[in-house]
Amino acid sequence: MRRTARVAAWILGALAVVVLAAAAAVWFALRASLPDIEGETTLAGLSAPAEIERDAAGVPVIRGASRADVARATGYAHAQDRLFQMDLLRRTGAGELAALLGPGLVETDRHIRTHQFRLRAREALAALGEGERALLEAYAEGVNAGTAALAARPFEYLLLGQSPAPWCAEDSILVVHAMWIDLQGLDDADEQQRGRLAAALPDAVYRLLVEPDPAWEAPLDGSRLPEVPMPAAEQYDLRTLDRSLFESLDAPGAGDAAKVGSNNWAVAGSRARGGGAVLANDMHLGLRVPNVWYRARLVAAAEGLDVTGASLPGVPAIVAGSNGRVAWGFTNSYGDFQDLVRLEAGPEADTYLTADGPRAFELDRETIEVAGADPVTLELRRTIWGPVIGDDGDGHDLALAWTAHRTGATDMALLGLERARDLDGAAAAIGGAGMPAQNVMIADAGGRIGWVLSGRLPLRAGIDPKRPSPWHAAGAGWQGWLPREAAPRLLDPPAGLAWSANARVVGGEDFARIGDGDYAAAARARQIRDRLTRLDAATAIDMLAIQLDERADYLAYWQPVLLAALGRAGEAEAAALVAGWSGRAAVDDAGYRLLRDFERHVAERAFRTIAAPALARWPEFDWRAPERFTEVAWRLLAVRPPHLLDPRFADWDTWLADIAVRTVRDRPAACANLADCRWGAINVARIRHPISEAMPVLGRFLDMPAEPLPGDWSMPRVQSPGFGASERFSVSPGREAEGYFHMPGGQSGHPLSPFYRAGHAAWVRGEATPFLPGEAAHMLRLLPVVR
Repeated sequence: MRRTARVAAWILGALAVVVLAAAAAVWFALRASLPDIEGETTLAGLSAPAEIERDAAGVPVIRGASRADVARATGYAHAQDRLFQMDLLRRTGAGELAALLGPGLVETDRHIRTHQFRLRAREALAALGEGERALLEAYAEGVNAGTAALAARPFEYLLLGQSPAPWCAEDSILVVHAMWIDLQGLDDADEQQRGRLAAALPDAVYRLLVEPDPAWEAPLDGSRLPEVPMPAAEQYDLRTLDRSLFESLDAPGAGDAAKVGSNNWAVAGSRARGGGAVLANDMHLGLRVPNVWYRARLVAAAEGLDVTGASLPGVPAIVAGSNGRVAWGFTNSYGDFQDLVRLEAGPEADTYLTADGPRAFELDRETIEVAGADPVTLELRRTIWGPVIGDDGDGHDLALAWTAHRTGATDMALLGLERARDLDGAAAAIGGAGMPAQNVMIADAGGRIGWVLSGRLPLRAGIDPKRPSPWHAAGAGWQGWLPREAAPRLLDPPAGLAWSANARVVGGEDFARIGDGDYAAAARARQIRDRLTRLDAATAIDMLAIQLDERADYLAYWQPVLLAALGRAGEAEAAALVAGWSGRAAVDDAGYRLLRDFERHVAERAFRTIAAPALARWPEFDWRAPERFTEVAWRLLAVRPPHLLDPRFADWDTWLADIAVRTVRDRPAACANLADCRWGAINVARIRHPISEAMPVLGRFLDMPAEPLPGDWSMPRVQSPGFGASERFSVSPGREAEGYFHMPGGQSGHPLSPFYRAGHAAWVRGEATPFLPGEAAHMLRLLPVVR
């Protein structure tokens, strides 16, 4: 027995040694992939020595003798801190993820590859001016040098058994294409679903479902859209329909679906302390590790370049920030930049009609490389308007016309903001620039502010851009680009305030050109506008207070509705929680969770009830109620038309009581009981690394802390578990030292780096941290190669 025990102890000891040795090997491999951030090294292609100076949080000041040298050094820094992220971005843009991550990404690649962005990136690169192309090539050489300087591959490649492919200039264009995909989607699914609604419902009902209620809007120019009339009973009466259509509507629906949104605004010098205009920007995106942005200050003193802000790893530019004379930031436009072409079949097989007669589809083959498996061949059909992406469910193929596909859609005009000297120069540089359409907010050192739309706009004729339309009639479709100088803009607004929050910004001819791609509900825009209007002698810290505003002003309208419904339903405990609501999306508030779920269930159920014939005709219909339908739902409750009520209910009060009961009883699994179902139990951060999503055991090592977070969709502090402010900053150009900057994660993508989580806690708590990098804590000198 003792001998057996000794053998067992020996085996356990040997296993412990093996485990420790393996752990040590992993540790040393990880340590070897940390970059050197001090000392000297060479970087081929530099015209003179350059520097990467990092502060205590790892935020770099990158100095070079020329803009090209700065681009080269930026590529070096990006690669050393964020190489895997850059690789995922270019592969997302190209549809080449499966080659790195395996068979599970084949369908994702198939969806992306339809758009042939690798080919488009090459075309865009060739169309750039010589100076811009040289800048991307210098950046690519810096990326490859930074990769080669690592003593070991980044840990993600070690786990995957892969090696990073060299970077090339077109990859930077693909990173921009990845942002096109993230910001605008790949297939105009909303237009597909609008087409189905239009096919199944009377026009008056279709318009009610898809158009906004103007009573809630807060556009920058004060314009007002006409109100959509409520359909009369003789036009549409749910009481005449088969009741079985409504039986599938009992489930709460999309109450837990996240809603998205970004904010930016500017205050003119006439309304700000010290006379300097103030800009605020919080671009909300999917939260991940590492964070999408990389903070940097780029300096080429001899060329007058000194710009600070958020860069995008993979691109040698500051995307949003300040150059000392002009500051700028972005929110997604949600205009209409994709149209679906309903193809009419030609007289022969594999043809379609055009204004010039029948035409054969162009056929292409794409090969999707797959790690650990055989390649997959994809066959594509293309039309003169764009690729075939599906069908309308009614016998017609659909082709996608997307601005991203067109020549001139993607360029490097963003670089012009680095050197803009005033509002007019910045607006000229970015208005209509080749990038995804964004609301660009601008402030200059002279105290002026303004808004301009980036992105190329198509000139439409003879089509309905809100639903799939045929383009084969003469003159129908897109007739080229709107000239860049005609890009929508509003400079020097009379009130000295400008704001955008993904809702409609302007009306009139500019609105017609931008189109409506399902704008966000206007609740955030109204709340921001109202807070700004009350400010006197505004400062950057006032901007932070608005960015962190978690008051649910919009949901306050719904509180008495829910209280009445809970009273009728006899839900006394829930009614007490709602009555005691703090008025905020606060982590310790159980009443807020009930109220927001009730409002969302009401909007979802109202939408699906009215759209019931379309849902029955197309069972796969999966378009959730547009975010702004919540405004239409409020109007329905104000009018309470009996012919638009679910016919299984005697009246609207009974219908509301039913939804209230379901809201109370269908609480999330995280909640043991009603009183403990606080918002902080639901809205818990899930800021994860892609590797931990595949290997959850690594989550504690790789992910940001799982912390309860305040905020939600209808207020400036937009927040859900995996979506929120990818950055927050405010700055007055020329007064950068007074500004602040937040990110939900650190600079480095390496989990052993002291910079991996630096700044995350300040982002969670909303503590102002400096906009400019701090004092140099580490210095790496990059020396030219002497030949």
